[in-house]
Amino acid sequence: MASSAPCRSESLAWERSGHTAVVSDNILYVWGGYVVSRTPERFDMGGEIPPSMSGMCGCVLKGHMYIFGGCGDDGQTNEHYLVDLNDGRYFWEKIRHHSGFLPSPRDKFSCWVYKSRIIYFGGYGHKLLSEINNPRTFIVDEDIFWGWNNEVHVFDSETKSWNCPTTSGRAPAPRAAHASATINNKGYVCGGRKMVRFLHVPRTTVPQGRSWHTLTAVSETSLFLYGGLSMDCRPMMTLVKEKCI
Repeated sequence: MASSAPCRSESLAWERSGHTAVVSDNILYVWGGYVVSRTPERFDMGGEIPPSMSGMCGCVLKGHMYIFGGCGDDGQTNEHYLVDLNDGRYFWEKIRHHSGFLPSPRDKFSCWVYKSRIIYFGGYGHKLLSEINNPRTFIVDEDIFWGWNNEVHVFDSETKSWNCPTTSGRAPAPRAAHASATINNKGYVCGGRKMVRFLHVPRTTVPQGRSWHTLTAVSETSLFLYGGLSMDCRPMMTLVKEKCI
């Protein structure tokens, strides 16, 4: 975790993967992830601090950092936390939703922020057999009902409620380790495991399929796609600019 004041003795975050990072008021905040070293990190934080995880989804909404899901020592989770990034206390709060149904435990998914809502898409996780209602939205990977999904879940930060909206059109295939970004009132998703094509970007030139990459809105018409793992699991260092009209 980074802040305007040092929160640990080292000035540089350790190497890691599967973390989440957000920007608020020109400050980059990094949370979680997988590190090789077993030495514990110390942060000036309090409250209901989330457990160590990787593959969670993080975003900033109205000066608060939200993290949801992820995978830790006890497997995947569907717990939800927030922390105020502006008061300098970094006091975590576990969110208790008031209505609706929580998404099933998952990791390696993405989200969009729109007004007071956080819209979550996809990921990899497990469900009970009775919870798999549509084989098109949850593709089973293993006999114990782990798999990829293309579900859309919306969290309203004002009412602390969940809902599953009815979508239309051609939905992206179930996937995980993809990337997403928001420009104005449109959400974009690309790449990921179980899919080898860029989807829902209006261009004829399609970047190479990949997972574990980033997608960042850099203007009202452009996205930057960077890095990731290729289809044969090689690290990629290419930067692609996509025009979105």
